[in-house]
Amino acid sequence: MEVELIFKIAAVGIVVAVVNMILSKLGRDEYATLTTLAGIIIVLLVLLGEIHSLFSTIQSVFELK
Repeated sequence: MEVELIFKIAAVGIVVAVVNMILSKLGRDEYATLTTLAGIIIVLLVLLGEIHSLFSTIQSVFELK
């Protein structure tokens, strides 16, 4: 796992946390929840490539194809 990936995930988390706090203070709790959900989806999309790589490695190690 690359260090850059961890930094990307941390950056998304920090941005989402700040936007979430600002929206909560303004009384826009629905938008804060949607922002959190969007952050989770973005992180999952970033991790999707790594998960694919993991399954490919597992497949080649156990010679499944």
